[in-house]
Amino acid sequence: MRVKIRFFTRLRDVTGKREEELEVDEGITVIQILELLSARYGKEFKDYVWNRYGAVRSRLNFLVNGRNIRHLNNLKTKLRDGDVLAIIPPVGGG
Repeated sequence: MRVKIRFFTRLRDVTGKREEELEVDEGITVIQILELLSARYGKEFKDYVWNRYGAVRSRLNFLVNGRNIRHLNNLKTKLRDGDVLAIIPPVGGG
């Protein structure tokens, strides 16, 4: 199955892409996609996504087809063919 990954801000620099389409196994989860991308893009990607304890940084948001995974099954959310996963950086302001 195919899924699209959308990168923003720093991850665009790391990957050199705004979007990437991946051919993956059916039922892959968000956490598995992050592991796959970490292996593909190396240390800089890993350092951005994972904390020093090996957990995904809580400051990041992940949307599947525009829905925050916190309202789905969090990092265990399964992706389906044609889904779009957006990795959203923290938003600051004041």
